[in-house]
Amino acid sequence: MSKNNNKLSIIPLGGVGEIGKNMTAYVYGNDIIVVDAGLKFPEEEMLGIDIVIPDITYLIENKNKIRGMFITHGHEDHIGGLPYFLKHINVPVYGTRLTLGLIEGKLREHNLLDVTKLITVTNQDHIKAGVFTVTPFYNNHSIPDTVGFSIDTPEGIVIHTGDFKFDFTPVDNRKADFHMLAEWGAKGVLALLSDSTNSERPGYTMSERVVGITIDDTFRQAERRIILATFASNLHRIQQVFTAAERFGRKVAVVGRSMVNNINIAMELGYLQVAKGTLIDPDEVNKLPPEQIVVLSTGSQGEAMSALTRMARATHRKVEILPGDTVIIASSPIPGNEKFISRTIDQLFRIGANVIYQAVSGVHVSGHGSQEELKLMLNLVQPKYFIPVHGEYRMLKKHAELAVATGVEQENCFIVDIGDQVEFQNGRARMGSKVPSGTVLIDGLGVGDVGNIVLRDRKLLSQDGILVVVVTLSKAEGTILSGPDIISRGFVYVRESEQLLDEANRIVTATLQRMVAENVNEWSSLKTGIRDALSRFLYEQTRRRPMILPIIMEV
Repeated sequence: MSKNNNKLSIIPLGGVGEIGKNMTAYVYGNDIIVVDAGLKFPEEEMLGIDIVIPDITYLIENKNKIRGMFITHGHEDHIGGLPYFLKHINVPVYGTRLTLGLIEGKLREHNLLDVTKLITVTNQDHIKAGVFTVTPFYNNHSIPDTVGFSIDTPEGIVIHTGDFKFDFTPVDNRKADFHMLAEWGAKGVLALLSDSTNSERPGYTMSERVVGITIDDTFRQAERRIILATFASNLHRIQQVFTAAERFGRKVAVVGRSMVNNINIAMELGYLQVAKGTLIDPDEVNKLPPEQIVVLSTGSQGEAMSALTRMARATHRKVEILPGDTVIIASSPIPGNEKFISRTIDQLFRIGANVIYQAVSGVHVSGHGSQEELKLMLNLVQPKYFIPVHGEYRMLKKHAELAVATGVEQENCFIVDIGDQVEFQNGRARMGSKVPSGTVLIDGLGVGDVGNIVLRDRKLLSQDGILVVVVTLSKAEGTILSGPDIISRGFVYVRESEQLLDEANRIVTATLQRMVAENVNEWSSLKTGIRDALSRFLYEQTRRRPMILPIIMEV
């Protein structure tokens, strides 16, 4: 327990009230450690945005106190924001071998690899980081080498699970560290931060080996080529594809940049076992008999530029799906992607492919624990306080209910939002003040330069288009020398709307003449007058509100 006025603060900067961009700060006195630095992909209304990362203003303000970055596993929602973090805050990064292997590729792209200290950890390590001692423990998830962290603080032990499920028959035979969790539980755990993704799902999450049985059955029955699309990071599933291909005498071609990169890294580090001669170049696909071919592909979410989507549209340079091919989509839709996947599946059926997908077959299991596994974690750890993380609000709420059912006091469950502080002092917890937090939008090379106002403008442009009004005025007399010229984009088709635009022209001319006669000559006032008059007229005529952009030049 603390003997002074210092307190332990746990601050989620991402990953609560949402899925993705996980990041949590642990603060005690002059020491901070950070767990995970993820991204999330943009929501539908974030027009033109590439990715979304956590706002790290608080961490930048306190960067001299940060002792290390600890990464639970190699999924994008846990490592995708790391390069943007390291550009501002250069601290050691701790992770398992595979996780760091995937991180290296990202840092190389951002020219950060040579200046970043990467430290490999196992469940035998106890890492000292300021006042904190961090011990990794192995978890099961949909990517190998996943860990959670036990964080020993002056206030007590905090368990941070990361993403997990309890798979009793894992593909790589590495089971979760039940005994370590139970030992910490017996010692006494101050707080548990636990994955809430599947807190609404009763029962247990099935073992990844179940998917292997389905893959085997499909390979046995398929008469022509097999194209299998899955997440590029789901290396357990990819291993089962290679194993099945070898068993049934098929060669495997890999397409999709992220899939190729991840497989190369996993093979180099020994996390994928592939027999010599199994892996072939995509150029060889058309040279071998179709019954000897498996194509392993990205695009299980129907992404527009992914390999599977391009194959479905017959625009892929190397692989074309033919009638009679079997296509396996081994994933479930991420919320918001359903229509893209449906469109791809429909296109595949039109080609004449035999399509196997989640709705009709067991080709996917989740990497997250369901209610019984979440209760097992709570029972092993027996925390005094509970903070559900990694989930939307309803998931956090349901997880808190599960915690109460296992014996955690209702008042000891904290459902938090991004930027909230849960403070622990002398064994007691309370909500603290909020820290700067939120989201940073990345568009191309721009980091944070697109905000709500720009997004609002993009939304307006996408809804009703834009009207540009160009007019030249005499500097001496204020009279119109040329124009108004009206340019329409995404509002009306000019050739079919000449009468409307002629009338709009007359309104702009009349408005300008009236304002000049009233001695109004400030550009901002003239532009506002044009915008207001034109907006009223166009709404009356069309019930649309295009963005109106007046451009005034003086000669």
